[in-house]
Amino acid sequence: MVDVLERPRQQTAWRSGAFRWLLTGRTLISLGSAITPVAMALAVLHLGGSATELGLVVAAYALVDVVTTLFAGVLGDRLPRAMLMRGAAALACLSQAIVAVSLATGAASVPMLAVMSAVNGGLAAIAGPASRAVVPQTVPAAALPTAISVLRLSQNTAMILGFSLAGLLVGLFGAGWAIAVDAATFAAAAACFTVMRIAPVAASAARSMLEDLSAGAREVFRHTWLWTLLVQALIYHLIYGGVQGVLGPVLVTERFGDAAWGWALAALMAGFMVGGVITLRYRPRRMLLAGTVFLALTACFPLAMALPVPLAVVMAGAFLHGLGLEVFSVNWDLAIQQNVAPDKLARVFAFDQVGSFVMRPLGLALTGPVAAVVGERTWLLVTATVMTAAVVASLAPPSVRRLQRKPED
Repeated sequence: MVDVLERPRQQTAWRSGAFRWLLTGRTLISLGSAITPVAMALAVLHLGGSATELGLVVAAYALVDVVTTLFAGVLGDRLPRAMLMRGAAALACLSQAIVAVSLATGAASVPMLAVMSAVNGGLAAIAGPASRAVVPQTVPAAALPTAISVLRLSQNTAMILGFSLAGLLVGLFGAGWAIAVDAATFAAAAACFTVMRIAPVAASAARSMLEDLSAGAREVFRHTWLWTLLVQALIYHLIYGGVQGVLGPVLVTERFGDAAWGWALAALMAGFMVGGVITLRYRPRRMLLAGTVFLALTACFPLAMALPVPLAVVMAGAFLHGLGLEVFSVNWDLAIQQNVAPDKLARVFAFDQVGSFVMRPLGLALTGPVAAVVGERTWLLVTATVMTAAVVASLAPPSVRRLQRKPED
């Protein structure tokens, strides 16, 4: 049984104006960023692009995002974080406005969209580590758990709304106007970050970019719980990424019809939402132990897809996957923010982002060929087994089991 801290009677996150502006800005960006992938995909197809060309447009975003993130972490520890977020949002507004105008006027081309996708990937990377590292600067320490939960819950809600609106906007007004909505959300977010007032964090002495990256890496390896769970994340994205991106849509639609995969993803998002609500009240003292135990629920989704069960069971597996991953993610963010030095937070979050997603493209590429050799359902069972084993193995270091949440008083 995991012991739980008593929840403080008074939560102060909402009393912080800086937090309210951060919450509003990040929520707006999540809303617009959920609209753009759908609009961009339809725009490429409407321009006569093939599935391969669409893949290149998406890959351009992901590649630049991953390459830029580590250097963005250094900038997030060197420069004022609100300034980085404001500048990235303003430039993203400009780049998306260019895409929107080019689509609306018929001047767009697939290569042009690929270039702009790469630009947006770089801008997202610049803002990413800073926007996560800035949270402790916006609220008192006692309100940090609530702030993390509320931010994630609000962003997940905005993404669900954005996915729902995307097809409607493209259908009624066209892809250009849908992306114009994204540009508007970036403009509004930049305004929020402009009026957000936070105390500065003392930066370390100026060194080269590589020296700062090395210092960030040393900070990661200084905490056994941190690098252990980063390795677990590498395994998760390598083994599961292809299941959700490749096998899942094929098997579920073959068995239950074209609409079934959409229902499964809706259940997954519902799990994220419920997990976020749970973390508003559930405050385990040993946060990584509790979060990692919940993370084991992620194996339920590939396991359900592998078995001859009704669609309702597959949806239940997706729901449990989302719930477990969200509870883990909130406690993971809190563990980093409470135990990493403030002047190294952005770099550590950058390593977290890169470490989490760098293996996903490889997983996407290998899943199809491997599943063709061993069998699709067999590979799903292997995936569920490996995911469970990785979670169990990550609990071996005592620091993962014993790291405690700081008192909320």
